[in-house]
Amino acid sequence: MSAFRYRCPLGRPFPERPDPESIKRQGWRDEGILVISPQDERLDWLERQLLTQIAERLYGRRQVRHD
Repeated sequence: MSAFRYRCPLGRPFPERPDPESIKRQGWRDEGILVISPQDERLDWLERQLLTQIAERLYGRRQVRHD
């Protein structure tokens, strides 16, 4: 018998998830697409408010979720 092992065509059952920060960085550097959460702790209050105002002007207010 040969030592050949069958490999599932679906790949690994749990693929590694890419780092979200590296995806955001690459999107900005390669495509000029900016993805920023207003809750990002690296931002100060004024920066958070500015992002929220821009997002609301472009896309409207967020829906309030009642979980």
